[in-house]
Amino acid sequence: MTTSLDTLLDWYTSLTPDTVQRAGEHYAADAHFRDPFNDVRGIAAIEAVFDHMFETTGNPRFIIRQRMLQGEQAFVTWQFEFDLRGKHYTVEGASHIRFGPDGKVADHRDYWDAAEELLQKLPIVGLPIRWLRRRLATPAERLAAY
Repeated sequence: MTTSLDTLLDWYTSLTPDTVQRAGEHYAADAHFRDPFNDVRGIAAIEAVFDHMFETTGNPRFIIRQRMLQGEQAFVTWQFEFDLRGKHYTVEGASHIRFGPDGKVADHRDYWDAAEELLQKLPIVGLPIRWLRRRLATPAERLAAY
């Protein structure tokens, strides 16, 4: 599975609008892909997610930080960088990937905090999210007692 993970991650780090259609080289025909905004099945739907990414963001790119592989499962930490409306964003996240017997991805689940990593950084939406996070956070003086 090491080769499958390596080729998948190489595809992600060099992803362009022209290479999106190569998803079928890495994902099984009925693969399941889920992130905080999408929950899709099948190569065409996965390609649509990435096509949309290129249509709505500027200069998107993935930077792989760490990877762990055990049997048919992998866990990968990454950074996703992109531009949106003239501002640069960085999202930190992780993926749990399960490979099928053919070495292709059967399940791919991205984990990242959409509120912290993206929404609270947006001008209008971010204000109430930042307020709510401050209200729900444990006060520093209370944590200092421990």
